[in-house]
Amino acid sequence: MIYPVTVFGDPVLRKKAEPITKDFQDLRGFIQNMFDTMYNSDGVGLAAPQVGHAIRIFVLDTTTDEEDEPAGIKKAFINPEILEKTGEEWVMNEGCLSLPEIREDVLRPETVRIKYLDEDFNQLEETYSGFTSRVIQHEYDHLEGVMFVDYLNPLKKRLLKGKLTAISKGKVLPKYRIKVPGK
Repeated sequence: MIYPVTVFGDPVLRKKAEPITKDFQDLRGFIQNMFDTMYNSDGVGLAAPQVGHAIRIFVLDTTTDEEDEPAGIKKAFINPEILEKTGEEWVMNEGCLSLPEIREDVLRPETVRIKYLDEDFNQLEETYSGFTSRVIQHEYDHLEGVMFVDYLNPLKKRLLKGKLTAISKGKVLPKYRIKVPGK
């Protein structure tokens, strides 16, 4: 099932997501639906709040990024916790499925160490760098109620105000289905 993507203005995107437990109904199906939604929207990552669920899970697939070293990954992160961010901060132009038609440069650290549960609720701790690290940080932010526009300077935010208002009213035309706040 392909979910509509929740867009800017919906309170679920600003809420700190809650941990999930082993008894979460049809976890594997939910994860597959998140991947299907992400692929349908041409995304590389998707967090549960972006499909209307304030729970701590995100999926990503960075295997198509040939520049990522080491090779990218495809997996789900359940109840993740970023333990450490290290390395040089670098700028990359980011977009977000919940902010269609907006792309801006964002500064993030090179490397992230993260603890999380896999689909079988095995606890893992891993370190990622490069593009995969950036996507993990971006999706993790969604679980904390943070969006990439929050990292922009006040002038950039003011310049984007009209676009953000348009998104919150559904006045955008992404090629994927969206869920507009209050509708």
